[in-house]
Amino acid sequence: MSDGRAVEELVVGVLGGTGPQGRGLAVRLAAAGQRVLLGSRDADRAAEVATQVAERASAAGGVQASVTGGGNADVAGAADLVIVAVPFAGHADTLAELAEPLAGKVVVDCVVPMGFDELGAYVLDVPEGSVTQQAAALLPDSHVVGAFHHLSAVLLEDLSKPTLDGDVMVVGDDRPSTDLVQALAGRLPGMRGIYAGRLRNARQVEALTINLVSVNRRYKVHAGVRVTDV
Repeated sequence: MSDGRAVEELVVGVLGGTGPQGRGLAVRLAAAGQRVLLGSRDADRAAEVATQVAERASAAGGVQASVTGGGNADVAGAADLVIVAVPFAGHADTLAELAEPLAGKVVVDCVVPMGFDELGAYVLDVPEGSVTQQAAALLPDSHVVGAFHHLSAVLLEDLSKPTLDGDVMVVGDDRPSTDLVQALAGRLPGMRGIYAGRLRNARQVEALTINLVSVNRRYKVHAGVRVTDV
């Protein structure tokens, strides 16, 4: 957990940080002044991308961005809070190896079980009910939260647009953990973290991403979610 520290004092690790979603979250958080550790299966690749992310975040945020790259296991152990942004195909294997370094920490899963065929995007079945619940089953000693599913990687990485437009739906069973992740979402300019139910409701949140992909394809946009009257 955060040991009572404010969210801006936490070191945030991003597993799968060399992919579009992880890289986008890393650069936006770093530009906002968050210390970021960027993880990958390939530590050298992570270090290379981290240098690029730090340079872009520093230029955009007017801060000396702190971004360091390393292997997933090292990042999992060193970070205070960890975001999981790995491909769904490698999700279970990755987390199964990291249960020990992630014990006691808030783990934010943003992975979507999405497949494509000739009809477009569709939701893949997950035995536990959702990817977030799969993470919780693999990490019994962590505080697993689902969030950041609906943010466009393209918009996250487009630092020419300093403000994002949308909300982050946050699901989880532990109130201090969901509060912390809501606060982290609020570090992204223009964004809010909105509590959206218990962990068992992660399935609907993850699946909504597929609807947004369909919106994007039809209208040539990068759609997000805005919750009204909150």
